[in-house]
Amino acid sequence: MDRQKAKAIIEAILFTMGESVELSKIAEVIEFDKKETRKILEELALEYESADRGMRIIELDGAFQMCTRSDMYEYLIKIAKAPKHYSLTDTVLETLSIIAYKQPVTKVEIEKIRGVSCDHAVNRLLEYNLITELGRLDAPGRPLLFGTTEEFLRTFGVKSLEDLPEMSTTQIEDFRIQAEEEAQLKLDI
Repeated sequence: MDRQKAKAIIEAILFTMGESVELSKIAEVIEFDKKETRKILEELALEYESADRGMRIIELDGAFQMCTRSDMYEYLIKIAKAPKHYSLTDTVLETLSIIAYKQPVTKVEIEKIRGVSCDHAVNRLLEYNLITELGRLDAPGRPLLFGTTEEFLRTFGVKSLEDLPEMSTTQIEDFRIQAEEEAQLKLDI
């Protein structure tokens, strides 16, 4: 293996691991001895420093780690504080509505109402911090219970769950019909 390929492998390892990796493990992977591996790491670290990049490679007690340069922290803070934009599909919104009105609720209960699996929608809502796990139902299998978060209230501009609009029986029937149609489409596929 040539040195350039070894550098690329080391870079991929350090970037992906996100924590320090022992010199001996890196040497083993690229199939070089420790002395030569150290030289390659030092060259790579120098390339990062001289190119004025946002990342750098540091040594920590015989291990190496890729990390952000400290003068980049202010930019990381800006991006972390930037408002998040959610992409809520009809399926995700429908699942969120069920959780908001029926909480605490299990996936099985959501799926009973929707007529289809809700794993993807629930995972997306958890990722967006619009719902949270509230604990477990005291029933066989101890299924997780889900409910909305403060982020849900902020996002939808309501002070409390009591401020959610009342659903009419017509709306509930429309939701049921849509869920049945969606379930039938999935069965036809």
